[in-house]
Amino acid sequence: MSYASFLAAVVAGLGLSACSPASFTTEVQGEATVPANPAGTSTLLNAFPSISSFSALDFNENQDFKNRDVTKDEVTRVQVKSMTLKVLSPNDQDFGFLDSLEAVARAGNSESRFAARDGIAGLRLGPPNPTVGLNTDGSLDLRPYVAAPSMSIILRGTGRLPEREVRVQATVVLEVEGGLL
Repeated sequence: MSYASFLAAVVAGLGLSACSPASFTTEVQGEATVPANPAGTSTLLNAFPSISSFSALDFNENQDFKNRDVTKDEVTRVQVKSMTLKVLSPNDQDFGFLDSLEAVARAGNSESRFAARDGIAGLRLGPPNPTVGLNTDGSLDLRPYVAAPSMSIILRGTGRLPEREVRVQATVVLEVEGGLL
């Protein structure tokens, strides 16, 4: 192989690799407080508290997108890698109050469930600071939601109000494909 042919092959190879899609992970995290049960009553948990950092998400403002110099319009695919819920306080609290939880992506009038878990109280995840993983739908592409002008993540849960106020942290890890290497 001549030097010119070798150089042309190297340049062509570099050109192809520069055009291949990049893949990176980003994390969206937030906290909510589940209110305490009024003394002496048994009250159903009929709505999971909203997480303010999960509303009006604009991924062009996401630090991982900025670090990769990728805009949400350049994204070709977004998959949920994991979704967890952790008890932050009190640290001796378990998930005995929570029966089920689902996570939904919403943009405009469209929404899709991307993670869920039933039977959480029965898992007997004990303190301190237990964490429960939700089952994710690995085939669901969240690109239409991430690329929308604004996206929200909504948690819906069932169970009973806990005896004490419980602060929880939700974490969603996304694998993003898009942009150029």
